[in-house]
Amino acid sequence: MNEKFYNLPEEKQQKIINAGYRVFSQNSYKKSPVSEIAAEAGISKSLLFHYFQNKKELYLFLWDTCAKVTLEYLEKYGCYEPGELFEMMHRGLKAKMEIMRRYPDLGAFVIRAFYEKDPEISLAIQESYRKLLAYKAQATLTQLDPSDFVEGLDLTMMYQEMYRSSEGYLWEKVQKGDVDCDEMEQDFMKMIDFWKSIYLRKEK
Repeated sequence: MNEKFYNLPEEKQQKIINAGYRVFSQNSYKKSPVSEIAAEAGISKSLLFHYFQNKKELYLFLWDTCAKVTLEYLEKYGCYEPGELFEMMHRGLKAKMEIMRRYPDLGAFVIRAFYEKDPEISLAIQESYRKLLAYKAQATLTQLDPSDFVEGLDLTMMYQEMYRSSEGYLWEKVQKGDVDCDEMEQDFMKMIDFWKSIYLRKEK
């Protein structure tokens, strides 16, 4: 990628990134027109290719930016600091909602990228996704105290169940084109309260 991209004003960088997220989130990789991304960003197609060598480089840059932004916001909200699991999840929810407000189509792009089948990019996406998921799971599970939860509970299975439920909810919202951050935040809070009611050990 041309370093001149990073010399652009931050507002211009974000406009290009958001244009990429929107177009790639609405179409498959192959059917996403780079010319539409350029037009929405307010630049020419040739200038976009001045910053990125080709479509693949742009796509993978957007994917890597998702990971970078997510980690930055999770750290900003203290999501990897020691604490009670569901408090950490609440912090994570706040972080993700802030991300979605700044990058409205990022969530839809991530889901579309995860299910992308084009061999030009799918292997790189899946490898990156597995590494990120493993890092996140490890960072969370190592901080859990089994005595806080229902006796005999498999904490790894619990984590996977909550993660998959969250991803399924996001997929449903994206498919319906119904991404309302305030509503989603309320729904996730209800889910967190439900998980607390069934997984946490009851005080005697």
